[in-house]
Amino acid sequence: MERGPDRSNVVGRPDHTRGLLMLLVALAVVLLFWQIKPWLFGVHDQNARPRAITARGELAEDEKSTIELFRQVSPSVTYITSIALRRDYFSLRAMEIPQGTGSGFVWDANGYIVTNFHVIKDTQAAPQVTLADHSTYKAQVVGVAPDKDLAVLKIDAPKSLLPAIAIGTSADLEVGQKVFAIGNPFGFDQTLTTGVISGLGREIESVTRRPIEGVIQTDAAINPGNSGGPLLDSAGRVIGINTAIFSPSGAYAGIGFAVPVDVVNRLVPQIIREGHVRKAGLGVSIAPDSVAKRMGVEGVIVVGVVPGGAADQAGVIPTRRDASGNIVFGDLIIGMDDETVRDSSDLFRVLDRHDAGDRVTLRVARDRREVQLEITLQEMSQ
Repeated sequence: MERGPDRSNVVGRPDHTRGLLMLLVALAVVLLFWQIKPWLFGVHDQNARPRAITARGELAEDEKSTIELFRQVSPSVTYITSIALRRDYFSLRAMEIPQGTGSGFVWDANGYIVTNFHVIKDTQAAPQVTLADHSTYKAQVVGVAPDKDLAVLKIDAPKSLLPAIAIGTSADLEVGQKVFAIGNPFGFDQTLTTGVISGLGREIESVTRRPIEGVIQTDAAINPGNSGGPLLDSAGRVIGINTAIFSPSGAYAGIGFAVPVDVVNRLVPQIIREGHVRKAGLGVSIAPDSVAKRMGVEGVIVVGVVPGGAADQAGVIPTRRDASGNIVFGDLIIGMDDETVRDSSDLFRVLDRHDAGDRVTLRVARDRREVQLEITLQEMSQ
């Protein structure tokens, strides 16, 4: 006799489908509970509205002063873009590409703009000047003073857009005095930062490796792009031109430097009048300081003398070769008047304090003895 299927274990076997359904129902209940929990316990308030605004009252007096200073001065601050030329190999035309930015300020309503030399030194085409109203103009380079990191540009813009910035003096500054910087750090135009004068009489090196004396140190935030912009006193007058920072990272570290405005105010008119700066010189070429160090001497070795120049007329002896072809070093400049000259920085520092035509006593070491020469400084142009 044939037997049917064995169903003896069917009743006792777990119903997996039913268990899965029960699990899904439990999850749905939990989710529903979390959805209605705020309503059950009153977490949400349908009557929530914005808080009432607390009256601020008057701004502090120093805030008002800062705001007014920015309103007055910012129209005189410019945004400067140096330009690189790139060749389009398809059309064979040169394209102008922005390659660097900096700041500047309006010198006068004739369109003269003052900035740092290093802001525009690598430009391969006419730099661009953007004014406070965001209008942009191509600029001519009127002249530069690399030794002081200064440059003067000129744009053809309406006089109404060229408010001349107020010029102060750097001769009576005090450490602790409030200062303000306006510029374009990292391309953020018309940026105001504040601080104090942290130090005076600092010295930095220009792009020509000559020293810039009397530099102002400030903790006002100065970053890449601030170069060439004005450092202002609390009266809104320019007291310096922001030039350099000291920073291991390349960004603001609390130490910035500005070329004093008295230097700017002396040199800019010369550049506008003549296209260059007149400076006092000796009419010599000098050896690198490393040569004097290798010889174990302090001073500046004269390599060449300009024929007919100031040094030549005073009897300064240049480096030369003897009858056997051996190099005989020339005079070693060790001082000028009462100033000691230990290296080229000392020499340039002393010369910067004089004008062409000044008569000085040049002290040189010659044949192991000191010789004093009367010399009338000649005019040198940058």
